[in-house]
Amino acid sequence: MPHALTSQPTPRLSLEGAILQALAYSDIFDFPLRLEELHRWLPIRAKLEDLPPALKTLKGQTGTKEGFHFLAGREAIVEIRKKREERSRRVLPQALRYGRLLGWLPFVRMVALTGSLAVMNLSARADFDYMLVAAKGRVWTARAFALLFNRFARLSGHTLCPNLIVSESALEWRQRNLYSARELYQMLPITGMDVYRQLIKANQWALEFLPNIFMDSGSLLPSFQKQASGFQNLLELPLRGKLGDHLENWEMTRKIARLSNQPGFGEETVFNAKICQGNFHHHCKRTHEMYQQKLSHLHNNSPLPAGPSLTGRGC
Repeated sequence: MPHALTSQPTPRLSLEGAILQALAYSDIFDFPLRLEELHRWLPIRAKLEDLPPALKTLKGQTGTKEGFHFLAGREAIVEIRKKREERSRRVLPQALRYGRLLGWLPFVRMVALTGSLAVMNLSARADFDYMLVAAKGRVWTARAFALLFNRFARLSGHTLCPNLIVSESALEWRQRNLYSARELYQMLPITGMDVYRQLIKANQWALEFLPNIFMDSGSLLPSFQKQASGFQNLLELPLRGKLGDHLENWEMTRKIARLSNQPGFGEETVFNAKICQGNFHHHCKRTHEMYQQKLSHLHNNSPLPAGPSLTGRGC
């Protein structure tokens, strides 16, 4: 069976093989898929109505329970997903509220919820992960304001993690693989829909990995965005000139020096004037390794090994 977290989409894959790949990827996160979700995450173009017949031919390799599809022998993850969905529903409104407030901060142009909560698969750890798009030349200033705001959120028992902050001039992602494509399309935009559309447009390559993606063109919070712009302008005004440039360079220099010495610094961490990506846990590499293991077991028709799942990210 072909493997997939490569920089190239999988060529000439059958629908049955594509189904197994999509289920194997989501199995990493204990995340069975509804039929529409399975169609959405297929690595090849297909029609939704073609999936049920293909799933019938995969009897013995896949299973179905309560409308969820999963790899054979993994029916236990249905209850796991249901419990996580319920937990996610309870905390999602709070995460969205924090996201809206982040959207008010100086030089923040877009906020999107990422990680497991964005796909309603929150495990016991309830950190809120976000991607921010910052104004050109103000990535590290926006990050500083976001971290300051996080201190207030912690007083209420919540931790906000702006794990990825990019400049509006650097929307095109450098890593082009299935993992990045899934991360891109799993995020939940909260503010800055115009910028979000630019982000999607700048990364059309992702459709080569996920050709059945249909993006909702509607804004989640259009009226909020209009209200926030005047407040942002007021906060940004003192920092738009040379003073702001000096603060940006000072913050960037000292934080890059500190972050570059943290354990886990490597190929999945990027710190420069346009990008702040602190993936110290190497989620892409770990996902790739677990994915290859599952595909290998499927190829050899051997049972999937029991083991820990990746619950800190999306699905």
